[in-house]
Amino acid sequence: MGIVSHDSETPAHGQQVITACAFIHHNFDGVEKLFLAKRAATKKFLPGVFELPGGHVDFGEEITRGLKREVIEEFGMKIKIGDPFYAYTYTNEIKGSHSVEVIYFARFSDPLEKITINPEDHSEYSWFTFNDVQRRINEIRPDIQVPHEYDDDPEYLGILRGFELLNNKKGLNFG
Repeated sequence: MGIVSHDSETPAHGQQVITACAFIHHNFDGVEKLFLAKRAATKKFLPGVFELPGGHVDFGEEITRGLKREVIEEFGMKIKIGDPFYAYTYTNEIKGSHSVEVIYFARFSDPLEKITINPEDHSEYSWFTFNDVQRRINEIRPDIQVPHEYDDDPEYLGILRGFELLNNKKGLNFG
């Protein structure tokens, strides 16, 4: 087997993979925005798509610890994690695996000026308002649908749900 540069490509035929993602939000002058990063064009799985930061949780690793590790590896930033608010499953045909993904509210705890992109993972990042997410849907929702049981892309639906909950701010820890 050859060297694989991205974990999203590491073969896991017939295996269950747990992933954790962060809905990292920040208030800019009264406007809540979401941090999304564009997957590197070199990735075989969903290249060039804006996504929530996060990744695969290692075997035996606590899920929030894995999420913190992934954000540090990909952006050089520490995060404060809030409550989980959305979960879904999908099939990664590149890996041959079935993934369970959990999305948590989060905030960067390091200064925003320190964000550093790992070019193996992402090519750029941006801060999105709710309206930006709707307007730029084609940059967030994959062109090729990932097999799942939802009417729309589940991560995109999770992003919409995150904004809805963030706007209601009832009974949740937002990070």
